[in-house]
Amino acid sequence: MIRVLLALLLTVTAASAEPIRIKDLVEFDGVRGNDLVGYGLVVGLNGTGDGIRNAPFTEEIMANLLERLGANVTGEQFRPKNVAAVFVTAELPPFARSGSRVDVTVSAIGDAKSLLGGTLVMTPLNGADGQIYAVAQGSILAGGISAEGDAARVTQGVPTAGVIPSGARVEREVEFDFSRLSNLRLALKSADFTTAERIERAVNAEFGGRVAVMQDAGTVALDIGATGMRSPAHVLSRIEGILVQPETRARVVVDQRSGTIVMGADVRISRVAVAQGNLTLRVEESPLVVQPNPFAEGETVVVPRSNAAIDKTGTGLAEVRGGTDLAEVVAGLNALGVAPHDMIDILKSINAAGALHAEFLVN
Repeated sequence: MIRVLLALLLTVTAASAEPIRIKDLVEFDGVRGNDLVGYGLVVGLNGTGDGIRNAPFTEEIMANLLERLGANVTGEQFRPKNVAAVFVTAELPPFARSGSRVDVTVSAIGDAKSLLGGTLVMTPLNGADGQIYAVAQGSILAGGISAEGDAARVTQGVPTAGVIPSGARVEREVEFDFSRLSNLRLALKSADFTTAERIERAVNAEFGGRVAVMQDAGTVALDIGATGMRSPAHVLSRIEGILVQPETRARVVVDQRSGTIVMGADVRISRVAVAQGNLTLRVEESPLVVQPNPFAEGETVVVPRSNAAIDKTGTGLAEVRGGTDLAEVVAGLNALGVAPHDMIDILKSINAAGALHAEFLVN
């Protein structure tokens, strides 16, 4: 696993030097989706629906639906097992127009065992303002299967949730006139002052004037009027493809459950010694000051010299040169066959000692 990690690290290091399109680094102000939610009924289940005794709301919604269709069921007692009450969720994409279709997700809220083979009855989807923006209906594609006998039951996946591709039709458009905007903001997905400043310079170089202004680490403002173009859509289409080299923070992410370790190329460690069981890790810094000869032209420089050693009883000494680079320390640990979970414990100790110069995230 560690060899694969090192290979991925080298790949990420090479890729991090490549410029990225602005459209992949930012979100455009006003270009966003809206969440929709609805409460509906799924029919046609093969005896895997809600138990009406345990889910009275299913009976209520079914009675209301039948009455709207002209069937009077007031005071009637019915116990169908092929219906289930569900929540229906969807995202209304930006600039969605009336008649366009969106995908929906259907999730059981009662004690239904499976939605496999069910059909969602026409369900209105509401936005945060309470208005109906779409109507969903269609056959459900469940993502699991369940089987049971008298003394055993097996379930694979989640049969009580499914999707309906293109299952909702947009009935109302979001009132937003994008063409009238005179100013736009670019919101960085990962806030960083250096990246925001590079975006500002790249956009101004593209238009030959002061069009973009960095407001903070996560926002770059655009003046549409300064571009000489009247349409904000044309401005965004022009800057979307501009290449910018992003700057990222040094970060180490570990997952204790799976033993996964992911680290950035800029992660560094200082002089530190770690011992775990019969394993000892030492990293030492011995910088060398080099001065020019008397009366010679030149300047005094500091040449970094690092020495890292890993000592394990019974296996001799394994040396890693350039120990300030965490990737090389990991390579030395890999040479001794250190397990990923032991590697995580070592990284925790290095971070606790203040020698790991990176953001340390544990999942």
